[in-house]
Amino acid sequence: MRRSLGRQFRWFWAAYAVSTFGTWLAFDAFALIAILALDAGPAEVSVLAAAGLAVGAVVAVPLGPWVEFRRKRPVMIAMDLIRFAALMSVPAAYVLGRLSFAQLLVVAVVVGAADIAFTAASGACLKSLVRSEDLLVANGRFEATTWTATALGPPLGTAAIGLMGPETSVAANAVSFLLSAVGIRAIGGREPRPALPATPPRPGAGDLLEGWRYILASPALRPLFFNTVLVSGLIMAALPLLAVLMLGDLGFAPWQYGLAFGLPCIGGLIGSRLARPLLARFGQHKVMLTAGTLRACWPLGLAFVHPGPTGLFLVIAVELGLITCMGVFNPVFATYRLERLPSDRVVRTLSAWSITSKATVAAMTGVWGLLAGLTSPRIAIAIAGLLLLATSLLLPRHDRTPSERQTLA
Repeated sequence: MRRSLGRQFRWFWAAYAVSTFGTWLAFDAFALIAILALDAGPAEVSVLAAAGLAVGAVVAVPLGPWVEFRRKRPVMIAMDLIRFAALMSVPAAYVLGRLSFAQLLVVAVVVGAADIAFTAASGACLKSLVRSEDLLVANGRFEATTWTATALGPPLGTAAIGLMGPETSVAANAVSFLLSAVGIRAIGGREPRPALPATPPRPGAGDLLEGWRYILASPALRPLFFNTVLVSGLIMAALPLLAVLMLGDLGFAPWQYGLAFGLPCIGGLIGSRLARPLLARFGQHKVMLTAGTLRACWPLGLAFVHPGPTGLFLVIAVELGLITCMGVFNPVFATYRLERLPSDRVVRTLSAWSITSKATVAAMTGVWGLLAGLTSPRIAIAIAGLLLLATSLLLPRHDRTPSERQTLA
């Protein structure tokens, strides 16, 4: 029987759905614009992906403590409007013939910082809207929504780029953030203002350090922190190189590239639906350990992509296996993490987690861009795949109960 989580959650879910769909409609849009419109090479594409994340993470450092003790919904609406304005500047400049690589970098930084603040605030918002026993259901629905958008967005986005130009998907993404702001505003009800501590927080890294201190002091969260940060870093570092390899060296069309990453997202839907029954049968820890280990085994196969239909099928098969495992792991992990975060530390801890993840992705993307320049995109992708195999060693080997939250608080 489908469980109802209430009207407020439905509006929150709708806002998440529309912005997620817009984001995936613009899947790799900046990289495609840089490659197709600005003639960027592998190094420039990697710099674009890395700089936006790295500088965006630095800009977001003071936002975590600032958001923690403020109402979350106004912050989320403000971040949506900032992303809308920044992204709309790209198609405007493109139409006027004034688009530059520097503008893409600036927009990537602004959007990256706003993403971090929005994501951290949304975690606290979800925890306030949904009962603890319903968190897995809510996270499962977000996960299913993500993979539905990922399945539909890239093929439609790349088709739109092919038919109407690369600015189209960026404009659609911008509008999705505007609609997301409307959905969050429609949640309604009175959001209580969080109680301020005895010493008011000051925007800066000092207060954000509380998030890192909590993560590193937690035997449950610490191994997952290192595991998820490295896994996302290695996977994302290889993506720009795979784009260059497929769209450049191997001659795949943009729609084929979009299809290769859209179709396998059916696996995300399957995985998110399997998460609850697997959890009920095997338990939270065993599901995270198994799914987390399996998701690291697939990306090495991307190093063997070759031209033609069989090469396209190989990418689809590898991505299908990877995404199915992620579809199981992600909602269980997200629920596990929220259950272990006190309400007055959610934003700072999630901000610290997100900043570390994005900074790691940025650093690895830059390093892998240099590595691809020294060797080749294929060799760099293979090295990332080999290193991913070792990340399962960082998964927690022992179960931890939520009682440690009171011990560490």
